[in-house]
Amino acid sequence: MPHLFIFGLGYSAKRICAATEALGWRVTATGSDGDIAFGDEGAVRAALAAASHVLSSVPPGAEGDPVLARYGDAFGGGWLGYLSSTGVYGDTAGAWVDETAPVGSGRRTARAEADVAWQARGARVFRLPGIYGPGRSALDRVRDGRAHRIDLPEQVFSRIHVDDIAAGVVAGLDAPRGVYNLADDLPASQNAVVEEACRLLGIAPPPLRPLGEAGLSAQARAFYGEARRVANGKAKRGLGWRPRYPDYRSGLIDCI
Repeated sequence: MPHLFIFGLGYSAKRICAATEALGWRVTATGSDGDIAFGDEGAVRAALAAASHVLSSVPPGAEGDPVLARYGDAFGGGWLGYLSSTGVYGDTAGAWVDETAPVGSGRRTARAEADVAWQARGARVFRLPGIYGPGRSALDRVRDGRAHRIDLPEQVFSRIHVDDIAAGVVAGLDAPRGVYNLADDLPASQNAVVEEACRLLGIAPPPLRPLGEAGLSAQARAFYGEARRVANGKAKRGLGWRPRYPDYRSGLIDCI
């Protein structure tokens, strides 16, 4: 039986866990919902020795990637995977980027360094844009009164439904090592997504406000400082993957 070990059983990794278990795989994982504590070095190293595939969804911290720092010496010659971010491309003023684009110029330099480090280990690196799905979408923000419409006409970015992440990783279990963008087919503004969520819920959209008057956190303001469109052609060609939810409209309908 193939055995997948996951570092960090979070929102996306839980869907990957369910998808692989449905195929008959054994899955063990660290994280609050996992079965092994990250700091239990003996148990983690034993699980790594038994695993045929290892996937990390743990983001880097101030001192770098904690998984590579603590357990990188325990990886054998098996399959490695890493969930990265399309934030490594930085701001492209709305231009398209693919896996050949340079990384490390954006606000997520630690993520870019971890991305490159996992590539050097021979991992399949899955770069993910804005993640959404049931319980974590514009629908929830609209319902809770947390949705915003910002007056930035040129702002655009890509996103991915959580189930399409799981499908992409499963498709990559037999794929060549390398980098794969897992993104939908229709980059769009955040305003368009919020407006569609409001339409589905029958709620009037929030007012359009200048960025400086929206009361956003520093992290949210930084998000609006970047715009890019992420190409997914390599994943389609190399993994045989197609997003089940190719645009935010179909994805929001699934969430609702």
